[in-house]
Amino acid sequence: MTNLKQKIEWKISPNLTDYAFAVEFMEQKVKEIWENKSSEMIWLVEHPPIYTAGISARDSDLLTDKIPVYKTNRGGKHTYHGPGMRIIYVMLDLKKCFAPENPDISEFVKMLENWIINVLAEIGIKGEIRKDRVGIWVDDNNALGNKSGNKLENKIGAIGIKIRKWISYHGIAININPDLSNFQGIVPCGISEFGITSLAKLNQTTNFDKIDQLLKSEFYKIFQNYC
Repeated sequence: MTNLKQKIEWKISPNLTDYAFAVEFMEQKVKEIWENKSSEMIWLVEHPPIYTAGISARDSDLLTDKIPVYKTNRGGKHTYHGPGMRIIYVMLDLKKCFAPENPDISEFVKMLENWIINVLAEIGIKGEIRKDRVGIWVDDNNALGNKSGNKLENKIGAIGIKIRKWISYHGIAININPDLSNFQGIVPCGISEFGITSLAKLNQTTNFDKIDQLLKSEFYKIFQNYC
């Protein structure tokens, strides 16, 4: 684990980060990692309100023109980024995480999902994945230990990554305390049957520092045996 801690740089941006700047930064970082000129990085940011359209986005899923739209090359469809969301950009070399001759994207995505599920568990939320739906899902009344039996399934985290030269970028969004009404301007990730929730709506911590600390500690627990 010590070696992993030494080679991964963690960057936290305290102010809102322009989305186009973030994409440009990540693409440059991927190039430098590929050329062995820079360390791998996990970058934690917040963005001003913006809709991003992934490579499989459909125009019909954009329902308003009140928020800017940025077409990006990550996987997935439309999603929203804005204040109150912890955006986690993962610039990691998959050939170093796995056997160099056999990097495994599906296993990598599973590790990302389990990473966020573990973070949520630490604050009393049971996060789950669904075979035919991307992202992290919760029952609004399903905090760990809840026995109400209610089933109100909503998304709390989104995942959309891009791989270039076996190096990942883009990443994960966790809804901490964003304005959830902004999700009504799109069909989030192309899924209209379910809603969107947040830590605030689930009456859990909205302390970014605490979430960031958990992200870091739980990352090493998941990735230490791989990267």
